[in-house]
Amino acid sequence: MTEKVQRKIIAQNKKAWHEYFVEDKYETGIELFGTEVKSLRQGAVNLKDSFCNIKNGEIWANGIHISPYVKGNIFNREPVRPRRLLMHKREILKLFGLVGQQGYSLIPLSLYFDKQWVKLELGLCKGKKLYDKRETEVKKTMERDAERYVRERKE
Repeated sequence: MTEKVQRKIIAQNKKAWHEYFVEDKYETGIELFGTEVKSLRQGAVNLKDSFCNIKNGEIWANGIHISPYVKGNIFNREPVRPRRLLMHKREILKLFGLVGQQGYSLIPLSLYFDKQWVKLELGLCKGKKLYDKRETEVKKTMERDAERYVRERKE
């Protein structure tokens, strides 16, 4: 018997899809404190300028802004602090090799609840040049125009 996957998306990093080619995606856990989870349940998070790096065999997420929980008083943590990501060691070593040699970046794509656990979708990304961004925008515009034309022809 299969269970339905219960995912509630908290935040997405739309800028990452504009700035990078996403080659591969990984699901990771994230180490948080109680008041941070309560703040996430209220949706007070920003992934816009976040990135990840690998130090001493661990992956750290930097630049994720989780606003302080209103009722958290002394238990609140710093809003923008490095947070450890939870992955298997062999996956971390694989990513370390790719990031170090082939010029990839690790970018958080989205943050969501998987049942009661907070998960982070991590993207293995390669940066886009300006002409790549323009080309992507032109393709989207052409697809939108084609869909509009087909819709008008049916009516």
